[in-house]
Amino acid sequence: MSQSELTFEAASQELDEIVERLERGEASLDETIALYERGKELYRVCAEKLDAAHGKIEELAKTDAAK
Repeated sequence: MSQSELTFEAASQELDEIVERLERGEASLDETIALYERGKELYRVCAEKLDAAHGKIEELAKTDAAK
């Protein structure tokens, strides 16, 4: 699944799983680096989706206020 196809919920869940693995401290150094990189990507996806949702909500609020 590409980054653009990920839902917010799927990205958030995968990010939570990565955080749990990193917190357990059981991953090798190479795995830790790969998990961290993937976590950064997922964080970016979540942030972009939240920003887009926020923008849509603001647009809807402006439309409702104008009526």
